[in-house]
Amino acid sequence: MHALNRNRPLRRIVLAGAATVSGMVLLLALKPHTPDTVATAGTKSPVASAGPGPAAGSATGTTTATGNTVRTRWGPVRVRVTLKGGRLTDVTAVSYPQDNPRDQEINSYALPQLRREALAAQSARIDTVSGATYTSDGYRRSLQSALDSAGL
Repeated sequence: MHALNRNRPLRRIVLAGAATVSGMVLLLALKPHTPDTVATAGTKSPVASAGPGPAAGSATGTTTATGNTVRTRWGPVRVRVTLKGGRLTDVTAVSYPQDNPRDQEINSYALPQLRREALAAQSARIDTVSGATYTSDGYRRSLQSALDSAGL
């Protein structure tokens, strides 16, 4: 009989337990790879000026820009911004997770809060909404890409 089996059965149990725990830690630390943004044609909308006023991106006209679609764990998030006179006047979530009742419940309170914070901050430097971490992150990244394409 093998020396571990005959003289020290507890050593074998401890080694098997340590190997199992190590394997579980490695398995739980494994994160699936997901792309940050969707790279498809048309994800960036061109900056357009409304009406015959000044050119897009100027300090006095109305400018609308749509951000990149950002893939999150629960679905894509995309934001459209409107700027007037160089100030952020409106933020609209064009797409967001809404496949099930839980997504709809979360986004019914998260999206208005994210919109208020973006308008107050006049930037994409907004706080994450508790309970809507993934949507908040996607919203913030899409908002930043929309602001970048609008020249703000």
